[in-house]
Amino acid sequence: MKEVFAEPVITCEDRADGVRILRSTEPLGAYPRSLADPLRSWARKTPHQVLAAERTPSGDWLPITYGEATTRVDALAQALLDRGLGRASPLLVLSGNTIDHLLLTLACYTIGAPIVPVSVAYSVRSDTHLRLRAITELVRPGMVFADDGELFGPALDAVTAVRGPACRELVARNARGPRHESLDGLLRTTVTAEVDRAFQSVTGDDVAKILFTSGSTDVPKGVLNTHAMLAANQQMLRQVWPFVTRTPPVLTDWLPWSHTFGGNHNLHLALRNGGSLYIDNGKPTPDLFDRTLEALRSAPPTICVNVPAGYAMLVHRLEQDHELASQVFSAAKLILYAGAALDSGLRNRLHRLAKKATGRDIPVVSSWGATETGPAATSTYGSVRDGIGVPLPGVSVKLVPHGARQEIRVLSPSVTAGYVGMKNDTMFDDEGYYRSGDAVRFVDDDPRRGLVFDGRIAEDFKLSSGTWVAPGRLRETLLATTEVLADAVVVGADRSSVSALCWLRAGRHNEDPDVRLHLARKLAELNRGAGSASRIERLLLVTEPPSLDHGEITDKGYINQRAVVTRRAALIASLYQEPLDPAVVRPASELPAST
Repeated sequence: MKEVFAEPVITCEDRADGVRILRSTEPLGAYPRSLADPLRSWARKTPHQVLAAERTPSGDWLPITYGEATTRVDALAQALLDRGLGRASPLLVLSGNTIDHLLLTLACYTIGAPIVPVSVAYSVRSDTHLRLRAITELVRPGMVFADDGELFGPALDAVTAVRGPACRELVARNARGPRHESLDGLLRTTVTAEVDRAFQSVTGDDVAKILFTSGSTDVPKGVLNTHAMLAANQQMLRQVWPFVTRTPPVLTDWLPWSHTFGGNHNLHLALRNGGSLYIDNGKPTPDLFDRTLEALRSAPPTICVNVPAGYAMLVHRLEQDHELASQVFSAAKLILYAGAALDSGLRNRLHRLAKKATGRDIPVVSSWGATETGPAATSTYGSVRDGIGVPLPGVSVKLVPHGARQEIRVLSPSVTAGYVGMKNDTMFDDEGYYRSGDAVRFVDDDPRRGLVFDGRIAEDFKLSSGTWVAPGRLRETLLATTEVLADAVVVGADRSSVSALCWLRAGRHNEDPDVRLHLARKLAELNRGAGSASRIERLLLVTEPPSLDHGEITDKGYINQRAVVTRRAALIASLYQEPLDPAVVRPASELPAST
C-alpha cells in the first residue's frame, strides 16, 4: 500500500497531570494561500480536465472543465464585485450541490467574499424558517442565491424580510419578477482588471466560507473557515495520500456542501489535486438511493466517500448484485468513511465485498475532525488501520482526562479562529487547543496505534444510582454485537438501568420472531459480566426512521441523541413501564448458540 499511503511517525508526550499530547513528526508542507489558486493553475495545465459534472433530467452527466469553469468564475466574480460583495458582504446559498453553486463558491473565493451555504432543509422543510432567519441576521448577506426561484420562494422571502433591499436575490431558474436577478445574466458580465486585483489581494486570513455546524449535539454555530485553514487541510491529505498528487482523484458524492465533509473535505480534495467531482443527486434514503447507485455505476470513484448510514445501504444492495459491485469499486483505491463511527461488522462486510468484487485489497479508512478543524484532524493511514487513526502532519492533539474518559483537543493550521457573532472564550484552552467535546481512547497500550472515537461527552448521562454512562461507546458495542441494527440511541438518564431505541438494517423486520430472538441472545452476550453502565437491559425496535425535519438526524447521517430522547419520550417511557410492553426485547435468560 506504499503507493497509496504515507507511513505515519507519531510521538506521545505524557504530562504529570494525566494529559497526553500526540503529534505527527512530519512537518506540514507548503500550501496555497487560497483554493482559488489551484483552479487557475489547473485551468492552465489541464484545461480540458473535468472539474465537476451533474445529472441532467434524463440521467446523463453534464460536465464542466477547469478551463470552462475559470471563464465563468471570472464573469461571476466581476458581477459580484459590481454588486458590492466582498469581505464584509457575504453570499448566502440556499440550494444544494450543483455546478452553479460550485461556480459561485469559486467566484467568492476569487474575490475574497465569504460564501455561506446553508442546509436545504432550513429552506424547504420549515414553515417558519426560524433557523434561516437567524442565520441571515447573523451573517448579513449582500446577496442570496437559490437555484429555483419558485421552490425556494418562501425561503427567499424570509431572507428578504430580515435584510430588505440590502440583499439582492439571485436565481438560476424560475425567476419571480424583477427583484430576482438571473444567474445567466451575471455570467454575461464583462470581466475587468478589478477581478485580478481582488484575486491578488486575498490572504490566507480572509474568511472563505461560513459553515454552520450540523447541530448533532447543540444549536448550529457559524464556523469561520479561512482560506489558509482550508488549504492547509488539503495539504495534510496530500501528504498522507500521496497517490492523489500523481493521479487526479475522482469522487462521486452526495454529501451536502452545507456541511464540512462534503463541502470542504471532498469538494476541495478534487479541486486541489486537479480531480473531478461527480455530483450525485441521490442520498441514503429509500426513495433516493437508486440514484446514488446509478451515479456510482456510471462514474466509479477512485476514492469512495460516505457516512456509515450510506455504506450500510450500499453494502446491502451490492451484496445482492456482484456485477454492480464490480462496477462501483472498479477504480477505487480507498474507501473512506467519516461523520460517525462505523461498526466493525459493517466495516468487515464492506472490505470483503470490495475485495470479492475487484480481487484487490482496497483499504477501508476513517478520519475524525469537525467543522472547526477544516475538517480532518486524524486519519487511519499506512500501518495504522483501526479507529480514527493518528494526527495528520501539522496536527497536535491533546487528550485531557474527563472523568473516566479523555476529551480530544486540536491545535493545527486548519483550526478555525472562531464562530461568527459569538465570543470564543471557552472554545480554546490556555494553550490554544480547540475543545472538541468528543471523547477518544487508545486502540491499545501503544499510542502510535492511534485512537478510537468514544462518543460525545455532552451525551453522557447518569443512572439513578449516580453511575455515569458513555452512550457513544455502548452504542458501538451494541451495533457490533447484534450485527442486525442500523442505528441505536442509548437511553436511561435518571433511570435504574440502560435501555436503547433501535432501528434494524434494511431487509430486516421488527416483528420477525427470529430477529427478536437473535437480539435477545445478543443482549445476554453483551451483558455477561458487565457493570450497570455497560449493560443494556431492554431495547425497542422503532419503525419510524430518525427525522431530519425534527432534528433527530443530521444531513451527515449522525443521530442527535438529545432530539430523539425529547421527541420520543413516550417510547422511552414504555421501556420502563410495568407490566412490560410485549414489543420490548429483553436479554435471553440463558445463552444458547446464536441462530
